[in-house]
Amino acid sequence: MSRAFVKEPDEGAPDEGLPERQISDHPNNVTPGGLRQLEQKLGELEERRLELLAAVEEGDALARGQLDYVDRDLRYFTRRFETAILVDPRRQPRRMVKFGATVTVDEQSGARRTFTIVGEDEADLKAGKISYVSPLAEALLEARVGATVLWRRPAGNREITITAIDYPEG
Repeated sequence: MSRAFVKEPDEGAPDEGLPERQISDHPNNVTPGGLRQLEQKLGELEERRLELLAAVEEGDALARGQLDYVDRDLRYFTRRFETAILVDPRRQPRRMVKFGATVTVDEQSGARRTFTIVGEDEADLKAGKISYVSPLAEALLEARVGATVLWRRPAGNREITITAIDYPEG
C-alpha cells in the first residue's frame, strides 16, 4: 500500500503536535474588564507553566502533555493581549447601543433580559455578556431606546424592543 493512505507519519517526520487555537479575524475589541481578564489569564498560564516545567524536570510524564496545552494557550492569550483594542465605554454615545453597552430588552413574550456587549474573549452568556460579533449584538448595535430590532437566530427570528441603554464604568 502507498504511504499516502497510511495515517502514521513517516519515520523521522516531525510530530504535528496540538493544533493552535483559532484566532478570530475580527478586531480584538475589549472593555477595561476584558483587558484585566486577559492579563489575569496570562499570569495564571505563566504560573502554571513554571509548575509544569518543574514537574517535567522531575520526570513527570503527564506534565509534559499538560505543558503542551498550557504553551498553546499561552501563545493564544499572548496574541490576544498584544492585539487588544481597548474601548472605553465611558466614551461611547449614551443614546445609542455601541460596544460596551448594557442593553435591556423586552421580548414579544413579555420577558425582559439584559445583555452587555463585550469582546469575543469576554463573552459569557450566563453572566449576560455577549460578543459584539454575535447575531444578538449585531441586531442591537446602533439602535436606540424604543427601537424594535430583529434578532436573527437559527431557532427562528425574534423581535426585541430596547428599553434601556447603560454604559458601566468598566
